[in-house]
Amino acid sequence: MAGIWIHSGTDEAGWTLGAPRPFPDEQTLHELIAENPHLLPLAGSPQLTVLGSEVYLGAGSADILAVEPSGRPVVIEVKLAYNPEARSAIVSQILYYAAFLQGLTVETLEQKFAVGEHLAKAGHKSILEAVQANTQEGTVDESSFTDSLQGFLNRGDFRLVFLLDEVPDELERIAAYLDAMTTQALTIDLIAVSVYEVNGAQVALPQRVVLDLNTERTRAESGGAKPTTKSREPVESEGSDAFRHSIAGASDEHRDTFDKLIAWAEQVAELPDVRLGSTVGVSQTTLRPILRTENAGPVTIYNYNQQPSMFGYRTVFERRAPKSLDDIERRFSDVKIGHGTWIPITDEILDALTAAYREAAGVDD
Repeated sequence: MAGIWIHSGTDEAGWTLGAPRPFPDEQTLHELIAENPHLLPLAGSPQLTVLGSEVYLGAGSADILAVEPSGRPVVIEVKLAYNPEARSAIVSQILYYAAFLQGLTVETLEQKFAVGEHLAKAGHKSILEAVQANTQEGTVDESSFTDSLQGFLNRGDFRLVFLLDEVPDELERIAAYLDAMTTQALTIDLIAVSVYEVNGAQVALPQRVVLDLNTERTRAESGGAKPTTKSREPVESEGSDAFRHSIAGASDEHRDTFDKLIAWAEQVAELPDVRLGSTVGVSQTTLRPILRTENAGPVTIYNYNQQPSMFGYRTVFERRAPKSLDDIERRFSDVKIGHGTWIPITDEILDALTAAYREAAGVDD
């Protein structure tokens, strides 16, 4: 039986199972985790940076919004077991917040809702700055973090955490079903947290429920859970080889587009001050022509589920290729470059993007 066993020090009493101290309200559990997110035994053991509490998303407020060092957003919903919403309504709530987040830009997330206020109170100007301050030095790649965060937002690729004091059977079954039916675009964590009083000290016992539809009752794991196959640890490399390897399963139609994009990126990388880098993750691989002096690039090419796409980043255009930015938005009415904005892939637009990289690299036409 999981729990805290206490020995009073006398042989007569022996070991007795301690009783957890009830949380007086949901806010107490909420604050415990918002202030100590490292207590959560999440699959893959990512280090979370809390971006805000009661974050307004659509018609409601997500209890806790956080982000992983990879840039992956995390939505945490808190309930006590006695709350009727802990059995099924919590699921619709967290999915609603995830659906609202999907498609937002990083700027919108930083400037609106409660995130901007939370960052400002913590002394941070951006989500990147907050993550860098919260993680070990050198573990967050400044050049790719914001692109990665935008990619997760574009795809709706999130971690959803159900946090309770005790897990109702109904919720466990629903969470196990969601986890089994969803692809790698979502990770579901079901966490129960108990607090005990032991010799005047508070002892927290967080447990992650291992979701399995094939068992009558899934077992619970305490802290230190091992990484699962859904853990994200992006691997970066120079050049296009890793990206080229990732498209082996693409259809002929998509393969032609991938080949065109790779050839274009390799050509652009021959310009001064431009290098080419690939980043391989579990659910996506990216190819990035990067300005060396910026350690960032105007566009990033994505392979997501063997489908090609390309996104533009306005701030880099504005700093390094403002004339080309104006030209692209004037010539192509369907292109409005923001931060992480989808860009259609045509020969004409690739030529315009080449001109943007030439301007950024200081190469005269």
